[in-house]
Amino acid sequence: MKKILVTGGLGFIGSHAITSLLDLDYDIFCIDNCSNANLNIISRINKISSKPFIFRKISISDQALGEFIKANEIDSVIHFAGLKSVGESVNFPAKYFYNNVIGSKILLDNLKKYKIKNFIFSSSATVYGNPLFLPLKETHPIRATNPYGQNKIDIENMIINDSYFQTECSVKILRYFNPIGAHSSGIIGESPIGIPNNLMPYILNVAKKVYSKLLIFGDDYNTLDGTGVRDYIHVMDLVQGHIKAIQYNRLGITIFNLGTGQGYSVLDLVSTFEKVNGIKIPFKVIDRRPGDVDSVFADPSEASNFLKFKATRNLEQMCHDSWNFSIRNN
Repeated sequence: MKKILVTGGLGFIGSHAITSLLDLDYDIFCIDNCSNANLNIISRINKISSKPFIFRKISISDQALGEFIKANEIDSVIHFAGLKSVGESVNFPAKYFYNNVIGSKILLDNLKKYKIKNFIFSSSATVYGNPLFLPLKETHPIRATNPYGQNKIDIENMIINDSYFQTECSVKILRYFNPIGAHSSGIIGESPIGIPNNLMPYILNVAKKVYSKLLIFGDDYNTLDGTGVRDYIHVMDLVQGHIKAIQYNRLGITIFNLGTGQGYSVLDLVSTFEKVNGIKIPFKVIDRRPGDVDSVFADPSEASNFLKFKATRNLEQMCHDSWNFSIRNN
């Protein structure tokens, strides 16, 4: 029986991962500093899964982390914790470096100290920067265009260049594309604190008339309709990728894209949401955000070949499940 520590476990992806891991009868230990998550997520997870989990409100940089790992005899770690807004990272690069990179360095030191043998790092497709070719393969050059993406590169490099992770631990670096959607129960979903940084939560707030219109950052990209193209993946598919990764025990470091292999534009997502849910989403185009790129979508073949993972939920289901969560949680 694996004892899995999930960092940032009350966040969007972390909370969904915990529900699925509990369903598989793993023993789950969760930490989160709650900088972008609410404690009520704990009770929501408990409504979905009958198996309890242990939570402690601490940061990955806290001294108490090592004591928590030792006391609970953790053998596997999934590392979700971190600040994640591309735009905010441009405005506050030092804050992002300290929280994401330095915090992860402290976590990695604890993993080595307590001989953790199974580790998953939540990386991002932002490490690829402005693509030289599409679809993106794991061998694509690494060259971030924003501090958030550079944080992910810095953390990846700390892992890749460490002999412990090279030879004594099964490490899976998972480069996510764009997770949206929600748990089918509608009990948990993406619920950021404050003004949303991601596209789907913003659409949901427009649909609920919290905001009068959606602001689209640029319509002059080199894409079919001029808006940015991304590889949207249902959060529950993304979670399945983590389950496959936790069960993949090859020693050393492997890197996998987790995406669908299909790109959709901002306007594609808006029109699909309108069609599926019968709600008009007014929008206004404004200037581009610094660091954004034209088009990004995955070549998911490595994950398919080695993890036996393939995303199965389409854009319509992502839009349906996102709205289902939103209307159940006003």
